[in-house]
Amino acid sequence: MVILGLTGSIGMGKSTAAGMLRGLGVPVCDSDAVVHAALAKGGAAVPRIAAAFEGAVVDGAVDRQKLGAAVFGDTPALRRLEAILHPMVRDAQLAFLRRESARRTPVAVLDVPLLFESGTDARCDATIVVTAPRFLQEQRVLARPGMTRERFDSVLARQLPDATKRRLADFVVQSGLGRRHSLRRLEAIVRLARRWPGCKWPPRNAPVRSRRGML
Repeated sequence: MVILGLTGSIGMGKSTAAGMLRGLGVPVCDSDAVVHAALAKGGAAVPRIAAAFEGAVVDGAVDRQKLGAAVFGDTPALRRLEAILHPMVRDAQLAFLRRESARRTPVAVLDVPLLFESGTDARCDATIVVTAPRFLQEQRVLARPGMTRERFDSVLARQLPDATKRRLADFVVQSGLGRRHSLRRLEAIVRLARRWPGCKWPPRNAPVRSRRGML
């Protein structure tokens, strides 16, 4: 099984690309969805967040606005939150990969906003970065309900610069060129990946040759 890592900075179109990959029949493990489930009522993260962040849990679920306010601009608090959530995300990713391997899935995708920052790219045979011009990124993000320039800048500060991600990536998808262009690019990547012998699953310490420039 070949594992592709999908990432992109906020507002670049990563979620749209993930939807396109699902439409192509490629299973995707959405790290954001894992976090949302962990924070929902009955979620695995709720008791630990209640203990670590006073007032962040309301009616049995994490109030994301209150939690965001608790960690905004507070690096130690953010690190405490990451220490709770990141292991849960990793466990969900491993469960996903085991399940897809048992199904003999040829290509599976890990959708991770902080793919490079978290080191999850080391688990992937190749990586895809979704990008767009800065002006378009800003338009998309600042149009979101409750988003401010300050919050936007705070999110960007926790992510590698887009130029760095593009340099690290094996494949780059330009979402600013339209959905048809993105879909064709993703189709080509998936076709190519289906011809590879995956060398990252089952997990082992074998190095993987970069696929950059092969498409």
